[in-house]
Amino acid sequence: MTDISRLSGLQALWSETLGSPEICVAILDGPVDRAHPCFTGARLDQLATSMQNELGDDLASPHGTHVASVIFGQHGSAVKGIAPGCRGLIVPIYFSRDGDRLHCSQLDLARAINQAIELGAHVINISGGELSASGVVDSILAKAIEQCAKSGILIVAAAGNDGCRCLHVPAAAPTVLAVGAMDIDGAPLTFSNWGGSYREQGVLALGADVLGAASGGKVIAKTGTSFAAPIVAGVAALLLSMQIKRGQRPDPQKVRAAILESADPCDPAVESDCRRSLAGRLNIASAHLKLREITGSGIAGQAPPDATSRFFPASAVLETGTGANRKMQSIDARSSMSRELDQPTYRRNNMTEPASLPQPEFAEVGSQSFQATEYAAAAEYIAAPSVANVRPSAVAASDCSCQKTAAAPAIAYVLGQIGYDFGTESRRDSFTQLAGMDVYDPIELLKYLRTDPASAANLIWTLSLDATVVYAIQPYGPFASYTYDRLKEFLNAHVTQEVERVSIPGVIHGSARLLNGQEVPLLFPDLRGMYSWSTSDLILTTVGATPADPAAAALYDKKIDGVRNFLERIYYEVRNLGTSPQERAINYAATNAFQVSEVYNRIIATEMKLDCIDVERSPICRPGSDCWDVKLTFFNPAKRIEQARHVYRFTVDVSEVIPVTVGKIRHWDIY
Repeated sequence: MTDISRLSGLQALWSETLGSPEICVAILDGPVDRAHPCFTGARLDQLATSMQNELGDDLASPHGTHVASVIFGQHGSAVKGIAPGCRGLIVPIYFSRDGDRLHCSQLDLARAINQAIELGAHVINISGGELSASGVVDSILAKAIEQCAKSGILIVAAAGNDGCRCLHVPAAAPTVLAVGAMDIDGAPLTFSNWGGSYREQGVLALGADVLGAASGGKVIAKTGTSFAAPIVAGVAALLLSMQIKRGQRPDPQKVRAAILESADPCDPAVESDCRRSLAGRLNIASAHLKLREITGSGIAGQAPPDATSRFFPASAVLETGTGANRKMQSIDARSSMSRELDQPTYRRNNMTEPASLPQPEFAEVGSQSFQATEYAAAAEYIAAPSVANVRPSAVAASDCSCQKTAAAPAIAYVLGQIGYDFGTESRRDSFTQLAGMDVYDPIELLKYLRTDPASAANLIWTLSLDATVVYAIQPYGPFASYTYDRLKEFLNAHVTQEVERVSIPGVIHGSARLLNGQEVPLLFPDLRGMYSWSTSDLILTTVGATPADPAAAALYDKKIDGVRNFLERIYYEVRNLGTSPQERAINYAATNAFQVSEVYNRIIATEMKLDCIDVERSPICRPGSDCWDVKLTFFNPAKRIEQARHVYRFTVDVSEVIPVTVGKIRHWDIY
């Protein structure tokens, strides 16, 4: 059993800081037992999500509790965490099904990362992943990871426990810091993955018999890359805290560079296979010195800048303490995660009994499967008297959370396709018996709903992105019947291929379980912004009729091609969940095609093509609003070097459920 306080260089770093409360570390894992004595006094907030199982014997909460304690365990308790003075944001993403497997999906992970971004995380720890042959991530998850890089947020992820030259997602993503596992002497553990991108963006950290918190106020040792990752995340948090202490703005990406560049490299004369050592072994003291070299020493006595000033306003409600109002931000449970590998090194009465390591076990459901990267818990042991004498108690709500905890519910502006579900077999069968129809034929179902409109409320209406259900839609209020009528119209138009997309603005609250067991967020829609369209009809509406003049007709065709290219890139290249301010701004830009048409009116005569679509926070905004600039950059493919690029920008205010454009379209050249 290894006390992490033995890590070389850690005591010296602790002598300078135990972590700043201005630095926030998000733990994307199982729910955490915050009543454990090691968390007494810790600044921990926990998001209430549909993944939040009852704390107890399920697999998710012990995993999350142990991981969180490695970072936030308070000194003076039996578990000394790496950065106990930092703030923690717990975002439950795993849950156990049938008591023996952990479940998550790349879509779930993307939702959780977006939540952590909006709530002001500086570091995100992910002790899990999906085994991937290529290391390529789903486009929605890739965009969430990319947004972290743009926002300066560091993701630390476990490399995986398959013992092979193989990659895990998200650890393999280019901007993520991957973490493999080694023993206390620095030898790579046999099950720790290696190879591929890990050689450039991964480090080894202690992952053998790591001491952490267990249910019932106990402590336990666990082995795996799951427990190496929070060690690196905790060290990153301490280094960020040192930047604040030196009067510098915390820079997680520079911390990442310092950790990678200062890692102790493999010595080929000593080790037979340097691939297993990734980019090197974590060297805490060297990372500290390297960060000083990269960022400078700072100004003594200078007040640090606001560590959260660059982050977005919170749009989710945290579960702080016990008994607080819980806002259910539901998590999709489409894919399964393998069971944690139950092979520990047992420690009883100071005796160690090594055991052989089994092969990883996977259970695939659908197209994605996450593995909780842990070699499971060592046997519980009797805690030190200092812990035994502390009674478990609920952790009080912290004075400050990762970002201000807004009471306003999360809002979304989503593009997709309408469908329906029954939730349970009995509800499905009741439709069959009442109507005597094929309930999976939307034409027959819609015909029945015309005779019995009230039954529309007994369906679960869904919104999908390319056949993947991402939300359940729940009409509400005095105009709910009109909303149901609109949903039926959308479904009928989709079946008859009259429309391709719909826009649904609304408020996210709670979750709904589909017939296949998938749990999806519940979206309460705003009827005012519910639209449907086909791409062709939308283009014709915005550009008008074909001109009679041949020259004008040629330009007209180019304009149509340009608008179509823009819309299809929104639909497929930058498709998203519509929850972050950037996503809502760009989705609204797709529905407000008149502005895009105006851009193409100006650009088509220049022979320029759309290069990229960017979203940035607007430097100028109305008081109390949340404004974002959607920027379209064009270039001339025949004159890439000699002709300047041209940028068009329009501003979208996303502070309300239904976005609105602000001001005029602006444009300029980039030389």
